[in-house]
Amino acid sequence: MSGGVDSSTAAALLLDAGHDVVGLSMQLWDQERLPELKARGGIQSSGHCCSLDDLHDARRVAEYLGFPFYVVNFGEQFEARVVKPFVGEYFQGRTPIPCVECNNVFKFDLLRTRALQIGADKLATGHYARIRYNRTSGRYELLKGVDSSKDQSYFLFGMTQEQLAQTEFPLGSLTKPAVREMAAARNLPTHEKPESQEICFVPGGAYADFIEAYRAEIVSENVADSGSATLPDEALAGEITLRDGTVLGRHRGIHHFTVGQRKGLGVALGRPLYVVSIDPETRRVVVGDDAELMHRGAQVCDVNWISMAGLKEPRPVSAKIRNRHEPAEGVVSNSNDGSTVMAFNEPQRAITPGQACVFYEDDLVVGGGWIRKALF
Repeated sequence: MSGGVDSSTAAALLLDAGHDVVGLSMQLWDQERLPELKARGGIQSSGHCCSLDDLHDARRVAEYLGFPFYVVNFGEQFEARVVKPFVGEYFQGRTPIPCVECNNVFKFDLLRTRALQIGADKLATGHYARIRYNRTSGRYELLKGVDSSKDQSYFLFGMTQEQLAQTEFPLGSLTKPAVREMAAARNLPTHEKPESQEICFVPGGAYADFIEAYRAEIVSENVADSGSATLPDEALAGEITLRDGTVLGRHRGIHHFTVGQRKGLGVALGRPLYVVSIDPETRRVVVGDDAELMHRGAQVCDVNWISMAGLKEPRPVSAKIRNRHEPAEGVVSNSNDGSTVMAFNEPQRAITPGQACVFYEDDLVVGGGWIRKALF
């Protein structure tokens, strides 16, 4: 239970269906850490995913509906498995999606395991996606949610067969307006609560501010403990250049940039400029025209196949290269280096390292993995 209207309504629907329900919420991040961000107005202690207010709201819903509720603390694991890799990815010139790792490691692994340990048969969440069992293939399948504007299948591509078999998505066949109506009809305490689209530990989208504050804290602790730091050294600045090497200016760190970015570059050339690539070794940010962002392929690593055990031959699919990307048609195939290549029929804009590439056949999620670089 996240403390929002979706998970609250999912719990109510399960009760209506005659299930015994136990509510579980995760305590993942101490919102009082990094007080310098609060002083700048970059972080608030409530009003976003996994805040203390959300835990309070989840408990209120459980009490209102009459089922037990517990908070599970995964704070140390969350910092090690999500927060530190998130920071590290930015220093590698990539743009990470921590919510995917939170799903893979915490919701559908650690939390599911905890649920089974207390006697539950399945874990249910308020995600807008669907699960079905294919008797012909003998595999559980993941499908898009019926409400295309709320579909969350892109963030769930890492789910395993075991996880799918032990998970329920009660809202997958519903639209968001219908869920709101159901919550209002039940007078759930969260039925009017607004949604949060923010990363739980970086509200407001102030990624660079968070990274710098977190890095400073870690460096300080490491210097005090061992005289060394686990994150990059102080020399974070680098050059902003054109593709031909022409230097246009300097920056304060590559963690301020992502492929496709236009605003906040700190340089001007009399025409629109976009980040087209980031080199973590030289700390060079390369900018160029919009046309330089267009590519027809992506190298994809660490692919999790869902609808099949593995890819044996090239397969026509449509693919999303970010959550709000309209799936584009092409062919996915294996590469000789062990990675997977997604070749699009038409060039796609801003294929960004660190984002996910998720493969679909209509509503069916075939699989997905992590973009390492743009090709072609």
